[in-house]
Parts: sequence; structure tokens; C-alpha cells
Amino acid sequence: QVQLIESGGGLVQAGGSLRLSCAASGRAFSSYNMGWFRQAPGKERDFVAAIRWSGDITYYADSVKGRFTISRDIAKNTVYLRMNSLKPEDTAIYYCAADNNRRLSRRSDEYAYWGQGTQVTVSS
Repeated sequence: QVQLIESGGGLVQAGGSLRLSCAASGRAFSSYNMGWFRQAPGKERDFVAAIRWSGDITYYADSVKGRFTISRDIAKNTVYLRMNSLKPEDTAIYYCAADNNRRLSRRSDEYAYWGQGTQVTVSS
């Protein structure tokens, strides 16, 4: 069982930056793949970024590639999402997710554990 708690969301102007954190508790965090997803009002939950348990593979959605960076600190049981050059269309609730499959995935239905989400609002 893994518990996930996101933090770091807030209101920022377009062009600004935020860093989201996802603190994990539970066993064997280092063996879990981690992902970030987001959901805007009235829309489905979309993939943002993912990092393999080993840290050697990362995936990004095309819409955030070059602007967002996912990373993890095993010692702190934390995964981060650094978001630069934010746009109004990045406004959403951002969710952290974990899974222990061997293959890194962009699919939300392959992640077993989810945090409660943190709101990110980008003003124009």
C-alpha cells in the first residue's frame, strides 16, 4: 500500500513556474513507477509525465515537453514536477500516481495508487 500527498499548487501568472511535490509513504517506494496526471474542469484526466522506478526513463506529454521536468528523490520518498513557462491551458488539478508494474506507462488505468490532487491555476 502506498499513500500519496501532493503539494505545491497555487495561482501563478502565465510564464511563471511552480514545483509540485508528491510525498509517498508505505513500503518499497523506490520500486514504484511514478506519474503525474491532470484534470481540467469538464475534461478527462490526462497524462502529464512519468518516471520509472529506477529513474532512468521519463515520459512526457507533448503539450508539456520542454517545459516540465519530472524527478524523484528516493531518500525523501518524493517525486517532483517542475513546471516552467506555464500557460493558462495548464490550469487543472494535478494528481500524483504510483504503480509497481515493470513497464512505465502513460495510461491512468495502469496506476494503482493516487493522491488527492493539488490545484494549479495559471492566469493570463
